[in-house]
Amino acid sequence: MARVGRGDQAAIQALVARKLPRMLQLAQRMLGDAAEAEDVAQEVFVRAWRQAPRWVPGAARFDTWLHRVALNLCYDRLRRRREQPMAEPPEQVDTGPAPDRGLLARDTGTRVTAALAALPERQREALVLCHYQDLGNIEAASLMGVSVEALESLLSRGRRALRVALADLRE
Repeated sequence: MARVGRGDQAAIQALVARKLPRMLQLAQRMLGDAAEAEDVAQEVFVRAWRQAPRWVPGAARFDTWLHRVALNLCYDRLRRRREQPMAEPPEQVDTGPAPDRGLLARDTGTRVTAALAALPERQREALVLCHYQDLGNIEAASLMGVSVEALESLLSRGRRALRVALADLRE
């Protein structure tokens, strides 16, 4: 971070190369929209670049700080979505398989993403941090500002809800 703060291009490129995929994954899982995820990831690195000159090593773990910034930006966008009433529902494109390909064809990845998006925010956040971002329970709990026990409860409820929503895929 000290090198990034001094404007070292190689350090900036290394930071982005190392952290960008995880920030994109986190935002994509939280928001369910690739374009918004890219915007969030870009803003995360802008904030990291701005913070770099003032970064104090040892005051906080950089990865934890970066995840917290990404989560806060995701929550800001989710709040804005709820606050914007629509006169008409948006047109929905049928992303299912074409009729000639068979009516019963399923895309498991889409179903899992939809089931994850349907979870309450805190359960989704816990699952994304622990299962998709590979954070340990202690670090994820710290990021979320909850106890490890509360995190484990969120994980348990989220997994249970996913199991119910995706029960037909188990066969």
